[in-house]
Amino acid sequence: MAIVLDAALLATGCVHVLLAPYTKVEESFNLHATHDVLTFGIAPSALANYDHFIFPSPVPRTFVGSVVLAYASKPVIWAATHAGLVQSGVDVQVLLRLVLATANALGLCAIQRVVSRRFGRLTALFFVLLTISQFQLPFWMGRTLPNMFALPLVNMAIASMLERPPGSTQPSKRSVERMFALLTFAGVVFRAEVALLLAPLCIQYLLLRYVSFSRLVKIGLKSAFVSLALTVAVDTYFHASPTPIWPEFAGIYFNVVQGKSAEWGVEPAHAYFTRYLPKALMSSVVLWMVGAIADSRVRTFMLPTLAFLLLISGLGHKEWRFVVYVIPIFNVAAAKGLRWFVSKRKGTIYGRLLFAAAFGVILLQLGVTSWRTGTSIANYPGGEAMRVFHEHYANTSEPVSLHICNLAAQTGASLFTQERGNWRYSKEEGLSVKKLAGSGKFTHLIAEAGGHIPGAWRTTETIFGYGGNSFSMPAMGKMRGIASIKRIEQLVILERRT
Repeated sequence: MAIVLDAALLATGCVHVLLAPYTKVEESFNLHATHDVLTFGIAPSALANYDHFIFPSPVPRTFVGSVVLAYASKPVIWAATHAGLVQSGVDVQVLLRLVLATANALGLCAIQRVVSRRFGRLTALFFVLLTISQFQLPFWMGRTLPNMFALPLVNMAIASMLERPPGSTQPSKRSVERMFALLTFAGVVFRAEVALLLAPLCIQYLLLRYVSFSRLVKIGLKSAFVSLALTVAVDTYFHASPTPIWPEFAGIYFNVVQGKSAEWGVEPAHAYFTRYLPKALMSSVVLWMVGAIADSRVRTFMLPTLAFLLLISGLGHKEWRFVVYVIPIFNVAAAKGLRWFVSKRKGTIYGRLLFAAAFGVILLQLGVTSWRTGTSIANYPGGEAMRVFHEHYANTSEPVSLHICNLAAQTGASLFTQERGNWRYSKEEGLSVKKLAGSGKFTHLIAEAGGHIPGAWRTTETIFGYGGNSFSMPAMGKMRGIASIKRIEQLVILERRT
């Protein structure tokens, strides 16, 4: 059964990639860095072509994940190309994301197998069912956010945290070392907030005497040195900096010390508990408490998890992806809760109701996730605009110079969607349609819908995107049409009149 459960985790992540192949602006740094490594190589002379020099970010970001993803994807791209499966740059983008989704799925598979050995096969089954029926984690596990590069390492660390040798109540020395090393690497290289999970675990393991203080310091120093040496060497090179660069430290200084993260919004301390976790966890936000009440082992690994949430809640700027690392832990606890539901005697009404409820919540989650996936698919008009543009002008022999507006750039118009090497693509910012139309630099525009179109231009295509949900009362005997996704005009493709 373990192989079937592994396949379900892998398939779920991959299906979400295939259903929504385009990306948003927050994924662009790592996506474009991977594109540049594949396209231009890593020689010093190639770095000038890299996108992060053309569109620099306020703080440097690590190239470690992008370089690893690029080289891990090369054999896959080669095989797919020779099999005739790669027809466009978007196909390469999808393959990259499938490789990343696979890495995250393998981390979840490791957790699933540990749960099966320690808590039983049925608990492992419920862990997988809860995970694949949720929306947030499966949808994002193939997206090139820094958090998703950290997540495979954190998932492997969680598996080590849960692992116990046969007949023992304490983790093995090797599991302890692996857990702390993986979390240290993830925190130093990819996402500094992982340290807020690492700290409570250090305290707990010291109090429970799973590790000595001297041993913990030794593991931490060794792991931190290797991690720091790698990220400084790689990122100083790729950012062409005359001084050493540690991106995560720069990010902490910029966002926390200088308080710049507040520019993206500040939310109250309870936001993770009242907004983000309920949305991400769905039924697990309640079921984990059943598991914690039913099993003391669950309480043990939930304590540092809750401590992490309390610590990170102290930061004003909040996003769900900052706490993505604890979703699998909550799902393990919730799976144990569902296991308790189905353990009751089926001969009683109470037992039958609990049994039905256990599988009912999974079905309900699947329904909600299907809806949310549908709305998300419609939320990438920029990627759709690029696809339509290249189809519409596939046979043109005239030189093409296309300007891509900010909305399109933020909603899917990545470098991988720029299919034609002999065409000119521009994402120059701060230009209105009027200025663009009068400049004479462009033959075509992808612009936001609803604006004034100068007379020298004509609309050749209109791109629709997500515009909210529509609910209506069905006619008697007709259940279709109760709810639907509204699509509104988002972008237009403009062509200069000749």
